[in-house]
Amino acid sequence: MTLACSPPTSTPVRRAGIRRSAGPAALACLLALGAGSAQARDLRMGLSAEPTSVDPHFHNLGPNNALRRHIFEGLIDNDPEMKLIPALALSWTARDDRTWEFKLRPDVRFSDGSPFTANDVIYTFCRVPLVENSPSSFATFVKPFTAVEAPDPLTVVIKTDRPLPLLPNNLTAIGLLSAKASGAPGAVTFAQGGCSGMGTPPKSTDFANPKVAVGTGPYALKEYVRGTQVVLTKNPAYWGRPATFDTVTMKPIPSTGPRVAALLAGDVDLIESPAIQDLPRIEGAGFSVAKGLSNRIIYIHLDQFDGPDWKTPTIRGADGKPLPANPLRDVRVREALSKAIDRKAIVERVMGGVAQAAGELLPFPLSGTTQGFPVVPYDPKAAKELLAQAGYPNGFEITLGTPNDRYVNDEKIAQVVAQMWTRIGVKTGIDAATASTFFTRRNAFAFSAYLAGWGADSGELSNSLNSLLLCFDPATGRGFTNRGRYCNREVDRLTIEAMGTFDAQKREALLRQASALAMQDYPLIPLHFEVSTWATAKGLRYRPRIDQYTLAMDVEVVK
Repeated sequence: MTLACSPPTSTPVRRAGIRRSAGPAALACLLALGAGSAQARDLRMGLSAEPTSVDPHFHNLGPNNALRRHIFEGLIDNDPEMKLIPALALSWTARDDRTWEFKLRPDVRFSDGSPFTANDVIYTFCRVPLVENSPSSFATFVKPFTAVEAPDPLTVVIKTDRPLPLLPNNLTAIGLLSAKASGAPGAVTFAQGGCSGMGTPPKSTDFANPKVAVGTGPYALKEYVRGTQVVLTKNPAYWGRPATFDTVTMKPIPSTGPRVAALLAGDVDLIESPAIQDLPRIEGAGFSVAKGLSNRIIYIHLDQFDGPDWKTPTIRGADGKPLPANPLRDVRVREALSKAIDRKAIVERVMGGVAQAAGELLPFPLSGTTQGFPVVPYDPKAAKELLAQAGYPNGFEITLGTPNDRYVNDEKIAQVVAQMWTRIGVKTGIDAATASTFFTRRNAFAFSAYLAGWGADSGELSNSLNSLLLCFDPATGRGFTNRGRYCNREVDRLTIEAMGTFDAQKREALLRQASALAMQDYPLIPLHFEVSTWATAKGLRYRPRIDQYTLAMDVEVVK
């Protein structure tokens, strides 16, 4: 971290409900000058996973979403506890159950100096569904829009095809683009069948160019070199409190050992997800460690295709020969695989206690969750009995896919699960790969079972249910990440009704019903919620975020 001493700045300010220091003191300058304060200038961050694109609409993936918040702001944002706070919209009002009005923040400019107006909002909502080859699309958030209008440059009115009380929550996921920088200098008109005035929208790869990656955020893109680094610079046109750091360099260091070594050696100032076993050494060396329960569920996907549409025939019988049907279609087999897993042992021995065993898709008390939701008990005897009842007394063979550099101890978790499944007669092999390779193969249906994670951007349960468990429906965008094609129409009905219910208590009750019903089907296997950790150099402190994002805006310089 490079420091430059400066005079004391103003008193702390509040931005959208979060108290942050404006120009806090830095330890190095206090030591050098004996008094006064200093403003940190450069920040180097060691990331556990690399963003796959600068395009804010390409991939609904944690590292991508974190990067985009530095550059491309949304109408609404989340604070570290996932409460809604104003961003480019100062206010939002439901005019009726299908009409929302947003009043935009005045005098906002993009990093290239051009003004931000309602036309940029319309352009963005038009562009989201046009992104090609998106591994996890944002289109589901805008598909219900029947009209997006701008009565004046600072007002946006969104009409929807059904009641959407959670529309403000969903819009926290969408970063806004500059229509002008994206090749649409004139007025854009929204239409469900296809917007007009769009010009030629940029490809996702075009956003590696800083002239295309133009946003209103506190930072602007300077350089994006895949596999090497992302460099951001302070946006001088930013409407809010000026960024603390002049330059932010994000370095992907997927292996935990080298990442911790880089922090201890002073090569980076902050790292995410340090190895659990290294935390005592990090703290003993005088570095700070921050921990916080996250909204990320680590789970095992189970492929429930069958017949001619069975996409991943990587399951064989106990004799090594192909099976005539997919055993994962049988709820008794899925229940057996779940009961074969000792979640307590994984949390204590693999995760070092830095995790929380999971029974549903979000931790309590986030919206829609149930306090004390039961975790499936470890019962290998019952698991074997269920397999026999399902017609597999001798088990079968399966391969468990997993990334080896995306989630905390992901490959180790997969290995332990494989051992537990093998003990009940389901002989399990491991197919581990780097995140980029894993997700490419996962999206091509290469695995009958795989370990993955999901964090709910909106901070409420309908996000997880809608993405992971609702019946796959490209027309509505529901179930987009439901690779196993689990489908329960009653779960769909309850979730869809909840997403259209404005009464918060009724909505939460519907979501609790939907979750309980779905979990009875064992559509996937919840393992645990990650407890996120960050480690920072002396003189820095990070405030934990439930969404797990590593944001330069949440790094504080401390005495």
